[in-house]
Amino acid sequence: MATIRYSKWTGIPWGDVSVEDLLEELADYFLQSGFYSPHYDPEDGRSLEELYAAILQSLVQKGHVDVQDFERWLESTEYQEQSEISELLKHLLHRLIEEGYITLQRPGRAEDDLDIRGYVGGFGPETNNVRFEITNKALDFLGYKTLKDLLSGLGKSDFGRHDTQELSTGIEAALPPKPYEFGDTLNLDVTATLLNAIERQGLSVPIEVEHRDLVVRQSEYQSSCSTVLLLDCSHSMILYGEDRFTPAKRVALALSHLIRSQYPGDSLHVVLFHDSAEEIPLGRLARVTIGPYHTNTKAGLRLAQQILGRERKDMRQIVMITDGKPSAITLPDGRIYKNPMGLDPWIIHETFREVVECRRAGILINTFMLARDYDLVGFVQKVSEIARGKAYFTTPHTLGQYLLMDYMSKKIRHIH
Repeated sequence: MATIRYSKWTGIPWGDVSVEDLLEELADYFLQSGFYSPHYDPEDGRSLEELYAAILQSLVQKGHVDVQDFERWLESTEYQEQSEISELLKHLLHRLIEEGYITLQRPGRAEDDLDIRGYVGGFGPETNNVRFEITNKALDFLGYKTLKDLLSGLGKSDFGRHDTQELSTGIEAALPPKPYEFGDTLNLDVTATLLNAIERQGLSVPIEVEHRDLVVRQSEYQSSCSTVLLLDCSHSMILYGEDRFTPAKRVALALSHLIRSQYPGDSLHVVLFHDSAEEIPLGRLARVTIGPYHTNTKAGLRLAQQILGRERKDMRQIVMITDGKPSAITLPDGRIYKNPMGLDPWIIHETFREVVECRRAGILINTFMLARDYDLVGFVQKVSEIARGKAYFTTPHTLGQYLLMDYMSKKIRHIH
């Protein structure tokens, strides 16, 4: 006989609060690039107190928590300890941890030693000392949701592989069959092959099939692609009252999910460029912030070229997202020459030299520019001309749609 357990009715519709919907609502908070919190240290992590504030703001906006109850919760310590809001926070925090979206830690203590029950209910020294990190599962979920939102704005999208001008004899037949040639995949068109043999020798048994009778099915050649996503994280990406870097990070997550789910033969690397350049794992992307850096485009292109040089794919490309002019280069002795005033002829010349090296290596460069200054337009157009790539002048709001359309349609085709 089944056991029925009863619990105290709290008055809060727990089932109405979806952890996945909450995670999506908190996406901008998780991925923020220092635009809203200039004192945020990404290496130190964010406190549980900040997470509570973000969750409560989302709950109030969605109508799950009454504004007056929220104000009472903020003002009264006693109310924080006994209120239904605290119980709701505890419930959601447990769900986020149990489902693998966040982990808790406290500086100086192992994660396993941390009892989360002592850190739910209010603001204070204890909650402020506890840090949280989002997991790879959360990043994958945010990438999926971003990709879904971006594609819904594009209408119907054909998820295929990268089309080229070549034909092959693979498994998927898309074009009329052809006579077999040495080196073709032996994907026989049995009907056409037998008809050729019968036409040659007449209807007799057994049917003797010769080399000249063989017919194979044709399919479109589907190439593999290796991409380096080159992200500008110089200080200009949050200047002028606009956060341009957080949307770029969201697009990176969406592109990663697209590649892993629809183009499993492709690869994606992420490179940040500022005073210098560095490759980062995708799992670290959420914690990356902008800084008081200049824009060393040359260093970014060089590192991207080194990464792609190790790849053995049919297509290799650099997708560069930036909003500023090159303002720094690395000298042979390791020092960094900087000039943020205008377009420095030496810096521009050295950057173009790196673009030429990419072209010689057969690497395409597609540039997504988040600004439209006259000098910058000319610079980006010259990069595209040298590298035989494309230039997109877009905004943080349309960046994702342009980038995904470019990646899926592959208007730049592999030329043999």
